[in-house]
Amino acid sequence: MALHLSRLSASSCWRVAQGSCGALRAWSQRCATGRICRLPGTAGTVHTRELGHGPTARGGPRLGAGLTAALSGLAGLAAAVAFGHVERAEMVPKSTGARSPEPERPEEQDELARRCSCFMASPVTDLRELRGRPGDMKTKMELLIMETQAQVCQALAQVDGGASFSVDRWERKEGGGGISCVLQDGRVFEKAGVSVSVVHGNLSEEASKQMRSRGKMLKTKDGKLPFCAMGVSSVIHPKNPHAPTIHFNYRYFEVEEADGNKQWWFGGGCDLTPTYLNLDDAVHFHRTLKEACDQHGPDLYPKFKKWCDDYFFIAHRGERRGIGGIFFDDLDSPSKEEVFRFVQSCAQAVVPSYIPLVKKHCDDSFTPQEKLWQQLRRGRYVEFNLLYDRGTKFGLFTPGSRIESILMSLPLTARWEYMHSPSENSKEAEILEVLRHPRDWVH
Repeated sequence: MALHLSRLSASSCWRVAQGSCGALRAWSQRCATGRICRLPGTAGTVHTRELGHGPTARGGPRLGAGLTAALSGLAGLAAAVAFGHVERAEMVPKSTGARSPEPERPEEQDELARRCSCFMASPVTDLRELRGRPGDMKTKMELLIMETQAQVCQALAQVDGGASFSVDRWERKEGGGGISCVLQDGRVFEKAGVSVSVVHGNLSEEASKQMRSRGKMLKTKDGKLPFCAMGVSSVIHPKNPHAPTIHFNYRYFEVEEADGNKQWWFGGGCDLTPTYLNLDDAVHFHRTLKEACDQHGPDLYPKFKKWCDDYFFIAHRGERRGIGGIFFDDLDSPSKEEVFRFVQSCAQAVVPSYIPLVKKHCDDSFTPQEKLWQQLRRGRYVEFNLLYDRGTKFGLFTPGSRIESILMSLPLTARWEYMHSPSENSKEAEILEVLRHPRDWVH
């Protein structure tokens, strides 16, 4: 079916978040030209076929998700744009490699520089390398996750209006690095983190075993398996118990076998965790995600919605972490470009699906009892992330991973009470019923 990528721009909330160069005008004089930052080949109409995933996507450990989460930490480079609610971190000196001997056209340099000027920091990969491979999927995906990070952070900062995002850059000695943006103790948000990681190197033997366990029989050379993984990941915890928590993650993984053959796949998703059920909020969130999915096929949203409900299940509690959204992994067909465009549509849906809900509820009045229930529900959030989330578990046991970034998803505060049970027919009991029995929110 035909897909117009400008479709999401019809949302007024998305227009505010997108602004110019993928960033809000209020934050950057560099984006005052009104240019919208687009990835190569995304304008106009695109024809898509059905998206598919590998045979093991229905179960087993997700290495792409785990490795991306494990290595998505950051340490100190200045934000490329000094807008009002973002703090500059200390600049880390870049390596002084020789410039490419081939001259580049000024307009090519200006276009990439214009796009990068709207990011929270310079891309993880050196600009000279990105310019040298403009059509490569690694370049397209890195620019997409950098743009997504900037758009989400800028939208959050506008809503909060108080605390600043710290921008932290890190380097991984084995190859690559990442950028973390974290806001804490704001007016609206207790904790909001949006991390990007772009890493490469050789997979460990443990990682190779996990791949084999999920049916990916890869040919190694001298026990080595070169890989590249990148993604953007975020968890946002508002202060007000009537404003929901959101999580999203979009990632790309590539492995090169001994014979030069490359295997690749995409993964990701977005899900909502409210403290109290608000029917209008749930419908808005799911409809926005469904619209993004429907641009690429009518079967995608119901399939990935069910996958999300199944994945975010706290087995020892018999309930889901939240009211779901979408979740997918191992997407590797019909083509790299078509799956990328699907992931791009999903990433662009984050701001319009979530920011209106925060604006709607951030100043709602609440009682001490409602705040207590929020803390108890956050305890459930912690339980899932530490006990069941594949990315968190993989990261905690991966050498060289950055623990601070892996645990960035945890809230500042949470609570556990012995044998706590909400009253029958209460608002607390209402959300528990939904968490135990997922609903269809869009039909």
